[in-house]
Amino acid sequence: MPHQPVTILHVDDDPGLARLVQRALGRRGYVVERVSTAEEGLARLERDGIDVIVLDHFLPTGTGLDMLAVLRQRPAPPPVVYVTASGEASVAVAALKAGAADYVSKTVGEEFLTLLESAIDQALEKARLAAERDRAEREVREAKERAEVLLHEVNHRVANSLALIAALVHMQAKEVSDPAAQNALREMQARIMAIAGVHRRLYNSDDVRSVEISEYLASLLGDLEATMRASGHAATLRLAAERVRVPTDKAVSIGVVVTELVTNAFKYAYPADGGGGEIRVRFNEIADGKVTLRVEDDGVGWRGEGPAKGTGMGSRIVAAMARGLGSEIAYPAQRGCCVSLEFQV
Repeated sequence: MPHQPVTILHVDDDPGLARLVQRALGRRGYVVERVSTAEEGLARLERDGIDVIVLDHFLPTGTGLDMLAVLRQRPAPPPVVYVTASGEASVAVAALKAGAADYVSKTVGEEFLTLLESAIDQALEKARLAAERDRAEREVREAKERAEVLLHEVNHRVANSLALIAALVHMQAKEVSDPAAQNALREMQARIMAIAGVHRRLYNSDDVRSVEISEYLASLLGDLEATMRASGHAATLRLAAERVRVPTDKAVSIGVVVTELVTNAFKYAYPADGGGGEIRVRFNEIADGKVTLRVEDDGVGWRGEGPAKGTGMGSRIVAAMARGLGSEIAYPAQRGCCVSLEFQV
C-alpha cells in the first residue's frame, strides 16, 4: 500500500492565517483542509479521513472548547492541537483537560508555525502510540478469552473422559465375582468421579483457576451418598462448608481425601445391622488463607493406630494427598472418629 499523506483539519475563521498554515504544512507534505466553524468541522469529521485537528479557540459560533466537548463523546476522535491567543494559559489548561493532545500560543511570525508543526508531530506520535497500546491490549484480551474458552473445552473433555473411565470400571466391577475385587473397583470408581467433579466445576465456572469448594463438596457428597446407599450402607451425610475458592490442584486433593474418608466411614464406622448414623464433613476458614477440613462420625471409633481396616490403600492415599496439601493428618479426640487436616489455600 502506498503511504497516505497526513490530512489535517484546520478549524479557524481567519483566512489569512489559514493560508499561512496551509503553505507551511504543505511544505511538510501534509494535506490541510480548512473550515471556519465548529459545525463545519464536525460535519467534515463524519466523512472520516482526518488525522489531526488544529482547532482555534475563538470561533464564530462559540469556542473551540465547545467542539472539544462534542469530540469527547465520539469514539476514537483524531488528536487535537488547540490554538490560543498569547497569554491565555487558563484556556490552554482547560483545553488539555477537555481532551486536547497539545496546545500552541498564537503569535505573529515563523515561531508560531514552527511550534504548530512540532505540536502536530507530537500529537500524531501520541496517537500512534495510543493506537499500538490499544491494539496490544486488545490482542492480549482476545488471547486470554481464547485461552479461557480452550481451558473450558479441555475441562469438559477431561470430565467426560473420566466419567467414561468410571463407567468402564463400574462395568468391570459387575463382571468380577470376587467381593474384594468388586470393592476395590468401586472405590477406584469413586476416586475417578471425585476428580471428574472438579473438571465439571471448572467447565461451568468463569474462573478456571479455582473451585468454589462448598458447591463442589455438596455435589461430591450427594454422589457418594447415593452410591453408598445403593450398596446397602445406611449412614447419613451432613455438610457444613464455608464458601471458599480453592485452587484447582488443591480442590482435586480435597475431593480425593473426602471421598476416601467418607467411604471408609460408610463402610466401617457403624455396624452393618445398626441402622447407620451421621457422617459429618466440615470445611472452614480459620485464618487468612488457612482452612481446616474435618470428616467425623459417632461410630465405633478410630485414632489412626493399629492395623487399618480393609487393604489400607485408602489410608495411604489420604496420607499422600495430605502431604500434597502441605498438611498432616490429625485425629482429634472425640466420640467416634474424627480426621482433621489444616492447610493453606
